[in-house]
Amino acid sequence: MPSTSSDKAPWQRSEPEPPDAPREEPVWTGLIPAVTPAGSQAPGAPAPGIRAPGTPAGQERSGPDARPVRGTGPALGHDEAGPEDAPADEDEQARRRAARRHEAVADEPRLPRVQQVFLAVLLPLVLLAAAVRAVATPLFLWAEYHRPGFPADPWGFGTEERTVLGSYGLDYVLNWAPAPYLADVRDDEGNRLFLPTEVAHMTDVKIVLQVALAAVVVLALVGLVSALYLRARAPGAASGALFFGSWLTVVLLVLLAVAALVAWQQFFTAFHSLFFADGSWTFRASDTLIRLYPTQFWTDAAVAVGALTLLGALAVMAATWPTAFRRHRALDRVRRRQELRRRLAGR
Repeated sequence: MPSTSSDKAPWQRSEPEPPDAPREEPVWTGLIPAVTPAGSQAPGAPAPGIRAPGTPAGQERSGPDARPVRGTGPALGHDEAGPEDAPADEDEQARRRAARRHEAVADEPRLPRVQQVFLAVLLPLVLLAAAVRAVATPLFLWAEYHRPGFPADPWGFGTEERTVLGSYGLDYVLNWAPAPYLADVRDDEGNRLFLPTEVAHMTDVKIVLQVALAAVVVLALVGLVSALYLRARAPGAASGALFFGSWLTVVLLVLLAVAALVAWQQFFTAFHSLFFADGSWTFRASDTLIRLYPTQFWTDAAVAVGALTLLGALAVMAATWPTAFRRHRALDRVRRRQELRRRLAGR
């Protein structure tokens, strides 16, 4: 009886079966796709045996090197034909190729443009936050009080007294101490040096500063992960985004500097109105906060923050400048990854 195509697995069917050919159901053994029922070999077919992978049909292996037949279905005896190994191997290779194609597709970066925009916008925030934190240190405070030309306190605070009391205010906005940390600061006569309104404003400054710094730290960590991800899957994308972000930082600094130089008081007022309630940040000239942190202190702090931010932007710009060497290196990495994806996809 001629063999039918139904006794082969789907991937083995290559010839159309005759319309009048009798059909016999294949036997499923659980270990192999299908086994030909007993007695269904075509007349003149070669003796049953195992055909090695790549061996042409009719040249089955026999002798001591012949492998035993797998499977123990009811229609498969020890002297009957077993499944062909080549189609099974081809099926396994097909599955592997499909898995590799899936890996190759998954290797493409997800939302690369969105991540680049995120990195470019994030860089000015990170540089600005780092500069603010660098200025909010006892070293800057000491340098301000001791630099020539810094205005003296008309109500009697000396340089050393200013340094000590100014450190109390700086420490308060950087730690998580409660309000009494600042409210209980007293002079030699036992009088409180900070009014309740001053303590309340410094508490607002503490909340705004620490929340802003914490948010920037979290965003910076996300940006670091995004940059490493883009560097691995899209060579050159992260450095291009940071290069653009450095230029964006410079442009923003120029705009802010122009606004501050043209109208410092309006700029200062607008900045405080953005974060604090009206009336909560204005004090008399004789109040302790104004005596410790006069207008000149904030002007110098703004210049220092701007200078440090600019230096950071220039450093990032120099590190990511698209030179010919860096472009060629990025293109070479792109080509290597594309070639790797083609090999994985079996193309």
